[in-house]
Formats: sequence, C-alpha cells, structure tokens
Amino acid sequence: MNKETETFNNSYIIGISFISALGGYLFGFDFAVISGALPFLRTQFMLDPVWEGFLTGSLALGCIVGCLLAGKLADRYGRKPGLMLAALIFAVSSIGIALSSGLTLFVVMRFAAGIGVGMASMLCPMYIAEVSPAKVRGRNVAINQLTVVIGILVTNLVNYFLADTGPDAWRWMFGLGTVPSVIFLIGVVWLPESPRWLLKDGQDAKAKQVLNKIGSDTFVENTTAAIRKSLTGNTKQSYKDVFHKSVRPAVAVGITLAVFQQFCGINVVFNYTSTIFESVGANLDRQLFETVAIGIVNLVFTILAMWQVDKLGRRPLMLIGSLGLSIVYIILAFMLQNHYPAGMVSIFVLLAISMYAISLAPVTWVLISEIFPNKIRGVASSVAIVSLWGAYFILVFTFPILAKKLGAYGPFYLYAVICFLGFLFVLRKVKETKGQTLEELEDNLIRH
Repeated sequence: MNKETETFNNSYIIGISFISALGGYLFGFDFAVISGALPFLRTQFMLDPVWEGFLTGSLALGCIVGCLLAGKLADRYGRKPGLMLAALIFAVSSIGIALSSGLTLFVVMRFAAGIGVGMASMLCPMYIAEVSPAKVRGRNVAINQLTVVIGILVTNLVNYFLADTGPDAWRWMFGLGTVPSVIFLIGVVWLPESPRWLLKDGQDAKAKQVLNKIGSDTFVENTTAAIRKSLTGNTKQSYKDVFHKSVRPAVAVGITLAVFQQFCGINVVFNYTSTIFESVGANLDRQLFETVAIGIVNLVFTILAMWQVDKLGRRPLMLIGSLGLSIVYIILAFMLQNHYPAGMVSIFVLLAISMYAISLAPVTWVLISEIFPNKIRGVASSVAIVSLWGAYFILVFTFPILAKKLGAYGPFYLYAVICFLGFLFVLRKVKETKGQTLEELEDNLIRH
C-alpha cells in the first residue's frame, strides 16, 4: 500500500452524500407523518387498537419487501438504479395515500410507501459508506440520519399547521410527500455509481473515474488495491453466504443491533406521541406541539452524534445511549402511571429522545453499513435491515394493544429491561470500527 498522504475532495464527497441522504428525508417523512395524522385517521376509519397498530405498522411490512428487493437490485444493477426506484415509489405512494377512499386502499398505499422506505433505508447508508474515505465515513453515514430527523421535524411542523384545516387535513399531510420525492429523484440522476460496486462488476475504468473525483492518486491506488483484494474469489452473492461461519459473528451483531434499535421502544414515542400525552390529559394542540418539540431535540442531538461518531467512537455512544434510555424509561413509566402533569412528562420524553438520537439512531446505521465484507455487503445489509423493520412492525403493532390492557405506562417498563440487555450486548460483543477502511474492518472483524 502506498504510504504517501491521501487527500480528498471533501466538498464533492459531502455533496454526493447529502443527495443520497435525501432518501433519509423521505424515510423521516413517512415515519413521522402518521403521528400527526392518527387523531384524524381514528375518526375517518373508526380504528380500534388492533387496526390502529396494523395501519401504523403496515409501513414496516412494506419496508421488509423493499429491503429484500433492494439487496438483490443493488448487487445486480448497482446502488444508483435502486435509489431512483425508491424515489419513484415514494412519489406515487404519497399521492395514493392522500387520495385513499377507504381503509383497505390506505393500508395498501402505506405498504407501498414502506417498499420505498425499506429500499432507501438500506441503500442510502450503504452508498454513502462506499463513497466515503475511512476518516469521515461515520460522519457521512450519519448525514443520512440527519436528513431522517430533518424529515421528521419538518413533517411534524407541517402537521401542526395543517391540523386546523379540517377533517381532511391528513390527506394534505400525506400528499405533500410528493415534493421531496421528486427532488430526490432529480438528485439521484446526478449521482455517480458506487466505485466498489463498479469494481465488483468489472467496470474498472468507471470506478477509477469516480475515485479520482473523490480523492488523490494515492487514495485511488490504495482504495482500488484494497477493494480488489477483498473481492478475490466468488463475487456472486446469495443469502446462503450471509450465514457462512466466517461471517456469522458479524451478521449476528448486525441483526441484534438492528432489532435492538427498534425494541428499545423509542419509535413508540415518535409514532404514538398523541396516545402518550392524551393519557395525561393533553389536548390535541398540545399533543401535536409535543411532536414538534420531539423533532427539534431529535435534530440537535443527531448533530451532536455526527460530531462525535468519528471522535468518541461508535461503541461509547451505544453504551451511553442504551443505559441512559433504560434509566429514563423507568422514570417516565412511573410518571405516566401516576398521572404527572404533561409538562413534566414532556421533559423525560425529550430526554429519552436525546439519548436515542445521540446513540442508537445514527450509530446502528453506521455499524450496519460498515461491519459486513464487500462481497456480501448488499445481501447482509438487507438481512439486518429486514430484521430491523420486522422488529419495528412488532413494536408499533403491539403498543396500542398493550397500552389498552396495561395503560400507556406499562410497555415502558418492558422497554427499560430491553435497553439494559442491549447495554450488556454492546459491552460484550460490539467492537470499535472508527478510523478503519471497510477493507481493514473486513480483515480485523471477519478474518481474525
């Protein structure tokens, strides 16, 4: 390997990372829009707790299909076509949901939106990881999470202002998703293909062109050599390869972290803000205001995570977040159980959001995008992220049912236990990955 100093075209790297990360904005939109729309949808479709959970969770079922589709598409045709298809699905499904005449059509269209979300949730972090130099990879992949939380915040603000426009406000809430979808689609047209995929596909000249735009000749030489070394042998990927004993430990860590990111329970706070605050007597205006406050705190602490992920590292942030959430949940559950005022409950809800935003939210995506070997990154990422969306469906489907039987506070005691178990898992099984190239990680995590 050439030991001369590598230099990078940082403005270009950040530019293509941000364009790719617009998929995260759409993910944030579809994720958050349901929180503002649910009070209207309960009336429109006369939802019981089971249907409320299924309607909310139908996005996750689509996400599972989207991940499986994206894994195969990304490995066969490249990362860029998959991103374009995700943008197109987002645009069509946003219009479809807004025009839904009945519950069945609404759920089908939300499932379709989930296919787009699932594709973007897998392809955006993977693409950014593959075009980013090791020194800034954590920060750049976290840009995807930044656009997710900007999507959540903007959507919550729009929901808040649309809430007074009448019973059809929910149609505008969903329909406006078409605008960022079209912007994302136009942006993806200008993106280069991933140089790692191009080399794997035998398109060496195109790969070199892309790498030359990213960094110096030394960087191009070192990166090309490292990628070629990692691709020796069979380059055709299948799901069977994901469970080969040589990569099984990395895949087990990826799947566990993905499931933990959902079972930690925070997405209940995002999706059912209105239910939680209604349980302590807050009116609709206060419920929607809380979604905006959640969005602002989420954004601030995600920026803090981006600043620290390549400095402090992935592992310390995960440890702080998981243990912190466990403690905050116990206090929050106690306050909900004893009907503390909405203002006091809000403080601990926002504290839980801050813990999640600085740790599990961005860092899980960073780790999933970097711990798998080049040869199986596409299919291995899809397995981990399918697991994540499966866990998300279980979480949001069960919450309204559990909340009706146990009270809104009951599930939070369970989430506190899960967060403590997650803390122990990270402590024992997760290794630090900051500052290493994807190929060095492959050597260190897989081959040893």
